[in-house]
Order: sequence, then structure tokens, then C-alpha cells
Amino acid sequence: MNQLAVSELSTAVLQALPQPVLVCQPDLSIVFVNYAAEAFFGASLSVLTRQKIDEVIAFGSPIVGLVQSVSDRHAPMTEYRVRVGSSRFGDHNDERIVDVFATPLSDFDGRIALLFQERTMADKIDRQLVSRGAARSVTGLASMLAHEIKNPLSGIRGAAQLLEQSVTPDELPLARLIRDEVDRIVDLIDRVEVFGDDRPVEREPINIHVILDRVKLLAKNGVARNITFYEDYDPSLPPVAGNRDQLIQVFLNLVKNAAEALERTPKPEIKFSTAFRPGIRISVQGVAERISLPLEIIIEDNGPGVPPDLVPILFDPFVTTKANGSGLGLALVAKIIGDHGGVVDMDSRPGRTKFRILLPVAGRQHRATAKSIEEAPAK
Repeated sequence: MNQLAVSELSTAVLQALPQPVLVCQPDLSIVFVNYAAEAFFGASLSVLTRQKIDEVIAFGSPIVGLVQSVSDRHAPMTEYRVRVGSSRFGDHNDERIVDVFATPLSDFDGRIALLFQERTMADKIDRQLVSRGAARSVTGLASMLAHEIKNPLSGIRGAAQLLEQSVTPDELPLARLIRDEVDRIVDLIDRVEVFGDDRPVEREPINIHVILDRVKLLAKNGVARNITFYEDYDPSLPPVAGNRDQLIQVFLNLVKNAAEALERTPKPEIKFSTAFRPGIRISVQGVAERISLPLEIIIEDNGPGVPPDLVPILFDPFVTTKANGSGLGLALVAKIIGDHGGVVDMDSRPGRTKFRILLPVAGRQHRATAKSIEEAPAK
């Protein structure tokens, strides 16, 4: 292979990388960016190569110091968990956390190559695994206490029902309060016990749009009757291997949360969108191969957003922003999606909150089942 062919191949490899790559001079002037970097910074190659790094990266970024250190030491260096916000092409609210790998290009007059690895999805998956661990701890506690608590609660409820028949009208509300609170506690225990159900989920090929339409119908006749719904569906989306009732529960829970967050929003809106996103793969414990999660479903609302201090722990049990909430809804969402082999993450800012769910496509055995059902003669 001649030198020209090698050069063309090197350029093609750089352009094919999904990670942003930027090459700069020691004076910080940018001389090359790949396609991913153009998308990352929201500007074209011709625009970026007329700038310096400190003109496109937010003021005070450690990336500038990293470039200078690599230039001085003539050795590769890495900065982990750097918050990147563009001072010119982006928005402060679009700041992302990245690992930055910098290395000198010794054959090119001191030029330095920077590779940006976004940490967003990796961190969210890590947090979700921690949340599942917390849910399992809650499960162990619930399993141990459920029997001991439910038995006396049953006696208390029965006594409250007897009191309702004999107390004066003025005391009747108090007797009913005892009964209602007992029912609430039992319901809470039942919901916590769900986390301990480790039985395999019965799944079949499901058109996720059918699930979303069902959820919208339920919501518009219930918690979200005064909210405008929008859809942006990919009509060619392949089926997911899922449990119909559990998936309805997941999306209905997310819509219910969105509707409650929109109570004071003047023109409340909820948007459903779906897309096929090849290239997203994760490692799952107990599975040798990395799992592909190309099916993307997003539930978006235009509410006030989630408080920043709750974002890292939002999927943990008993975390809630509601005065009377149990904090189990999103923990259950994460468990069900995890049982389906998927992940869920959240991105929020004032005026826009997105819950994104990534799921695997129905496997060969599920598609074969679906085909046999379609081809079965009508009875």
C-alpha cells in the first residue's frame, strides 16, 4: 500500500470513529476535526479550523491546561470527568461530562490529538446498577418484615371495621382513617415485595407503538386528560421482546409522573418518540456477549424539570419529590426495564424532561414465535 493510500485510510478511520477527535497546534489553533467532533461542537470543519480551543471551549476548562502540559512534556495525558461546555457554539445547559485523551503527534510539528469520550450513558448505567442493588436491599428487608407486619395489620384493620359499626358519627372519620392507613401500608409492602420477584419475565414480540397508544388512551382518560400529546414514531421499528402488562405499567408510570409535574405548566405537553439507534451496546452480568440496545423510546414533557440534586439518585427506592409519594415508581420502572434487558436514563432541565428507554430487539426465537402465530390458519 503506497503512502497516499495509507493517508486516505487513516483519514477514513478517523472520520468513522464515533468519538470526537480534534487536532490542534501548541498555540491552541485547531487544524482538524472529524465528523463526530463537528456534531459535538455544533460547527463545521471550516468554522472550527478558524478558531482556537479556548474560543470554542468554555472559559476555565482544564482542557486548555491539558494541551499545554502535553505540549511541554511531549507525552500523552488524560483528564477524567471533565465538564465541557462550548462558549460559542453550544449552550451552558448542554454541558457534557467527558474523559479527554491527549497525545502528541511527534511527526507533525508538535501537533496534539484530543479524543473526547462522553461519560453520560456509562455513568447513568452505573447509577442504575447501584439503584438495582439498593432495590435488592429493600427487597431483603421487605421479605423479612412483610409477614411479621401484615399479620398484625390485618387484625388492626378488622378492629377498625368493627369500630366503624359502633362509634358515634363524630368518631367515624377516625375509624375510617385507621382502616385507610392500614390499607396504604399494606399496599406499600406489596409494592416493595415486587422487587423480590426474580422469576423470568414471560415475553413475546410486541409492537411498542401499540403499548404507547394504549398508555396514551389510559392517560387521556385519567391523570393526563388536560394534556396535549404528540407522537414522533419510527414506523419501521422492529418488535421488542416484552411483557405487555409490565411495559404498560412502565410507560403509564412515566406518563403519570410527567402529568403530575405539569400541573402548573400553562400549556402542558407530553411527547412520545421512537427510533432505531444501532451502535449502542452494553455488558450485562452473566452474559458473555455485549447486548445491543437499538430500540429507543422517549417520554418527554415541558414541565419544570427534576431538581439537580435528585438526578443521580432518581431511580433509587424511596426517592421522590411528591409530598405523599412512596418513591417506588421509578425504582420499579428501572427494575422492569432491567428485567427486559434494557436501560433507562433521564435528562432534565427547566422546560424539558426526557426519560429515554433502550431495549433489545426481539430475538430469533421470539420472531419465529411471532411468525408462527401470523401464519396459523384462522379457526
